[in-house]
Amino acid sequence: MKNSQYSQVKPCGRLVRPVAPTRIPGRYLSHQEGLPKLPVPSLQQTCERYLATLEPIVDEEELSHTKELLAEFQKAGGVGERLQKGLERRARKTENWLSDWWLTTAYLDYRMPVVVHSSPGVVLPRLEFSDRQGQMRFAAKLIAGVLDFKTMIDNETLPVEYLGGKQLCMNQYYQVLSSCRVPGLKRDSVVNHAHRSRPPTHITVVHNFQFFVLDVYNSDGTPLTVDQLYMQLEKVWSSSLQTNKEPIGILTSNQRNSWGKAYNNLIKDKTNKDSVRAIQKSIFTVCLDAPMPCVSDELYHSRAAVQMLHGGGSRWNSGNRWFDKTLQFIIGEDGSCGLMYEHAPAEGPPIVSLIDHVVEYTKKSEMVRTPMVPLPMPQKLRFNITPEIKKDIEKAKQNMNIMVHDLDVKVIVFSHFGKNVPKTHKMSPDAFIQMGLQLAYYRMYQRCCATYESASLRMFKLGRTDTIRSCSIDSANFVKAMDDPAKQKIEKVTLLEKAVKAHRAYTDMAIHGQAIDRHLLGLKLQAIEDLTSMPEIFMDTSYAVANHYNLSTSQVPAKTDCVMCFGPVAPDGYGVCYNPMAEHINFAVSAFNSCNETNAAHMAQRLEEALLDMRMLLESTPKAKL
Repeated sequence: MKNSQYSQVKPCGRLVRPVAPTRIPGRYLSHQEGLPKLPVPSLQQTCERYLATLEPIVDEEELSHTKELLAEFQKAGGVGERLQKGLERRARKTENWLSDWWLTTAYLDYRMPVVVHSSPGVVLPRLEFSDRQGQMRFAAKLIAGVLDFKTMIDNETLPVEYLGGKQLCMNQYYQVLSSCRVPGLKRDSVVNHAHRSRPPTHITVVHNFQFFVLDVYNSDGTPLTVDQLYMQLEKVWSSSLQTNKEPIGILTSNQRNSWGKAYNNLIKDKTNKDSVRAIQKSIFTVCLDAPMPCVSDELYHSRAAVQMLHGGGSRWNSGNRWFDKTLQFIIGEDGSCGLMYEHAPAEGPPIVSLIDHVVEYTKKSEMVRTPMVPLPMPQKLRFNITPEIKKDIEKAKQNMNIMVHDLDVKVIVFSHFGKNVPKTHKMSPDAFIQMGLQLAYYRMYQRCCATYESASLRMFKLGRTDTIRSCSIDSANFVKAMDDPAKQKIEKVTLLEKAVKAHRAYTDMAIHGQAIDRHLLGLKLQAIEDLTSMPEIFMDTSYAVANHYNLSTSQVPAKTDCVMCFGPVAPDGYGVCYNPMAEHINFAVSAFNSCNETNAAHMAQRLEEALLDMRMLLESTPKAKL
């Protein structure tokens, strides 16, 4: 989506005096123009590195077969060279050779429900209220905070982010507000209304499964104050007290083809179509949730995680969502708070940057005097439910409840140490945590597995992600030695150091566009585009093993003491997300109950043990050259 060079400027929420909108030259655009293009790595480099990543996860026979296939693939004038040239041509002609392909293959063509399988949730610190007044007051502050962040987006005054001294692409920030996924029968799409000549000025609020349009700007372009928002939310609440309404939003949780079919049926009716369009166009959605079942303090974070991921089932809050909406903030009457986001337009870091801003904003006392102007009643969105739509809702409820029962989530606060300990030993905290995961997995299953950790490609224009393959020859050597009584401590420390350095090097390679996974995907998609037969390396068992991620992981650091969570990507796998703070680490571990071999609580416990054992190893080996 192109961003116009001139953007509508909305005054900052902290200004008391109303300021008429003006237009200023786009700083965002001039910054974007200076970003380098994503490179296409050399074919030989990718093939060599691919073989190295296979070594710890496939057997020798498969590996030697793959070596033969790769030698054939790389022959001069062969299929690999032809596909590589096609990719290089594509890179010259496009702003980013990967971004459109990635959006389509990773998200829009993916037909599993976005719930659990794609959309992450974020658990924010528990709030100090347990009634609707507290819920409304916080929701009003949160809305004001998001609008304050939106002002920076609209004015193009968002501070440019840097990584290792290099400017990062800021495009994703311009994709998360006023956008929504739209289901299709075979492929979805994403609509973004932020760049229209008349961008949306409303949000949607959902309470007791009923949707409302809430205008959040005054006629002079100033955002509503916290007090005004509070009054409007009170009106929403008192207009939606019935708890027997059909949960129309639960339709968005279905398998994408089923939802695409139900969607086409739903919007045949003009009232329904207008209501759906109002949700899609809204800046974001606020879900005012009913209280969830009470649990002990120890289990609170895990329960909040499932609330953010899926709402707890049709009896609870799963109908209080529009899962296609890019940003949904969730505020429970019981003090639970967080959000979920639809993954197609953006990765975690821009979302977390928005969260950090909003959380800080909610802590400030309101400075703005509330104008004494009567505000219009928020508009309730109407839906005409035919017997066929009712049937679709019932089916979606059943499917949702199956997903809810299948998802096992454990959130732990690892309180023993945070980034401080690895840093003391001159180790990258992320690499240290990833080695802890490798050790925990090896101890549980006596084998190494393909591991996905997302790496940002935002050093490049329109960059999304590539894969850091945390399971390496060096990590395998370390985890096998760690519990071997024949090995000396000093040797184990050396192997840990080597594994951490190897992970750090792979990370560096990935963020500079030199990892293997997106390149291999590009070669595969180039073959499909050229209508040539699929090269054998992509039909090979090794390729299937390499892409079956038993560990799907992501580090999402935040200033806020929060944790992101997502479902596993393999039926017998784990999803692990973590936020390393200075002196503790927040972990969210997920697995499927339908798999007898996996257990989120066991993995979380093994992870905790592994990290403690690694610290003990380092601290009890003073002679090591640390």
